[in-house]
Amino acid sequence: MIRAYRFLPLAALLWLAMVLPARAQQDQSKTTLYVVTYVDVFPQGAADTNKWLREFAADSRKDPGSVRFEVLRDVERTNHFTIVEVWQTRQAYDAHTALEHTKRFREKLQTYLGSPFDERLYHNLE
Repeated sequence: MIRAYRFLPLAALLWLAMVLPARAQQDQSKTTLYVVTYVDVFPQGAADTNKWLREFAADSRKDPGSVRFEVLRDVERTNHFTIVEVWQTRQAYDAHTALEHTKRFREKLQTYLGSPFDERLYHNLE
């Protein structure tokens, strides 16, 4: 009988190892999502990209779940841009990427891209 009790701590640890990651994953779906995207275009496309990014930002700020949407332009290299987005949830961001204005923006930009989008998703450290 005493032998069986020795395995209880091990069983409890195994249970926690399975349950805690699932709970953390569930909580992450409700966590604010930060997205940083680097957009580098050929110099001859900088003016059009600037215009399209302004339009894209204005449209994206209206999307459900959008908290903040900023577009930055490199001081020295005017054909390098950074998009900084904050979304209420990952689901809101995913919905945004499926919207027509997002698809249209990315389509138009393809002719000028000097390198692929460098899109990175982040959560706050907790």
